[in-house]
Amino acid sequence: MEAKKETLQFRTEVQQLMSIIINSLYSHREIFLRELISNASDAIDKLRFKTQTQSDILGTDRDFKIKIVPNKKKRTLEISDNGIGMTYDEVVENIGTIAKSGTAGFLEAATALNKPDMLTPELIGQFGVGFYSAFIVADRVSLITKAAGSDKATKWESTGDGSYTVEETDKETRGTTIILSLKKTEKDEQDFT
Repeated sequence: MEAKKETLQFRTEVQQLMSIIINSLYSHREIFLRELISNASDAIDKLRFKTQTQSDILGTDRDFKIKIVPNKKKRTLEISDNGIGMTYDEVVENIGTIAKSGTAGFLEAATALNKPDMLTPELIGQFGVGFYSAFIVADRVSLITKAAGSDKATKWESTGDGSYTVEETDKETRGTTIILSLKKTEKDEQDFT
């Protein structure tokens, strides 16, 4: 049986949001790392909460962890957790649309400010759009996730150009891994590897 794969378009507000984040938060490039670690921590908290009603969901992987693995040679940065993970449908709903995470409110606040240097990390966090801050430093973002209790994994990938792909894939363990293919750094920029 062939694995499911789709190429989808971001909603208009997501494209606007990415443009603002990528172009206006340049002075706060490191925000992406805080946001991705925060998301990983939330995934672990959700799984921890779920164990209160489904104690066997952890299996043998009972020690929660977040790993950050830089690869200077490949110019990648990998952030992974062993939290709750997501199903295929959850990836499409949560990463492709982000309608529930306050995109419209964020865009209104950013437009009202009309000052790029005023787009603070707190504003990003308040509206839950931090995942997209990865595009400040990455040419390509790949997310590989497997929901706790599921036997299937999902891969989401985008270059931030208006579309993304979602496909079934393999992953041995539950949780989420985000792989950032980092942009070339200028001489005065921090190299996140």
